[in-house]
Amino acid sequence: MQLPLLALAMASFGIGTTEFVIMGLLPEVAADLGVSIPAAGLLVTGYALGVVIGAPIVAIITNALPRKATLMGLASVFVLGNLLCAIAPDYWFLMGARVVTAFCHGAFFGIGAVVAANLVPPRQRASAIALMFAGLTLANVLGVPLGTALGQALGWRSTFWAVVVIGILAVSAIALWVPRDIPHSAGNIIREFAVLKRPQVLLTMMMSVLASASLFTVFTYIAPLLRDVTGLTPHVVTYVLLLFGVGITIGNILGGKLADWRLMPSLMATFVGLAAILVVLVFASADMVAVVATIFVWGILVFAVVPPIQMRVVDAAVGAPNLASTLNQGAFNLGNAAGAWIGGAAITLGVGYVDLPWIGAALSVGALGLCMVSQSLERRAGGLVATGEPACEEG
Repeated sequence: MQLPLLALAMASFGIGTTEFVIMGLLPEVAADLGVSIPAAGLLVTGYALGVVIGAPIVAIITNALPRKATLMGLASVFVLGNLLCAIAPDYWFLMGARVVTAFCHGAFFGIGAVVAANLVPPRQRASAIALMFAGLTLANVLGVPLGTALGQALGWRSTFWAVVVIGILAVSAIALWVPRDIPHSAGNIIREFAVLKRPQVLLTMMMSVLASASLFTVFTYIAPLLRDVTGLTPHVVTYVLLLFGVGITIGNILGGKLADWRLMPSLMATFVGLAAILVVLVFASADMVAVVATIFVWGILVFAVVPPIQMRVVDAAVGAPNLASTLNQGAFNLGNAAGAWIGGAAITLGVGYVDLPWIGAALSVGALGLCMVSQSLERRAGGLVATGEPACEEG
């Protein structure tokens, strides 16, 4: 079953690249389209909001479709969206193209996670999800820096043309390698939204928001922190961010292994570690060696929570796993937007870059609290879901 998972990882690599590479190309985009850099920065926000809004809409539209056809269709929309980005004549056309691209994001990762989990034995489900998400983490290690370098050398549009090629390869891989007979129960999608009333589903999605907000409150402003506080040059900052990308790639695989072993205990331990490493970052920021080591460990911990959270929401949403998994991707992106806003608001109010990790640590503690509440409810109910159905094996 490795080739189907590789096909999903290829698509997630392309999606991850197109989501984040725009951050490194803002000056080029702004200059070419005649807008300010802050206005160009809204292309990032527009994408995140497109994921949040598009996730439930696409879940409704694709509910009755076979899973392979759905994944191929979503990957094709991704190709179309990036093609439109590459030929965008003006700012608003590019904004619309980014939103079109974003609409496939949440549904692809949501449905893809469920498909990945169904392709392997029960005790390997979280690891399979982690393998699919490995494409997203590798996008930060390879796709984003290479795409940024390409865009700076040949123009920002060349980056989107390259992503179009990646998307076409991903569609082809899905067509060739993903099996047709993937289990799928297409119920009444409107009734399936009732899954959102389940406390465990809501708690898990709130964990997603807080975990992502914890990351983006700090990471959005990591470059000025490293430059102004640590004193690193922009060139060195690039290498530190590459190391962070290596860390999240390791953390993603580690998180899948730990979730297959003992999901909730490992998730709670990771949140404790996240809060602790962010506190360490406050004091390590003044020393180059210490800050580099801390950021690497932070990368490992911050993505170790993704596979277990995604697996948790799938297990909690009995009867509507595709919908819940898709909406959880919207929750992650809501956290992205919220974290960037929280960090920006804090800076506006006079908080220094060096103190932003305190806020990130507090958000991680909040996620830990939700995790503990979820575990307590599960023990009290004798299972993960309110109906009394047993949770999936957690070790």
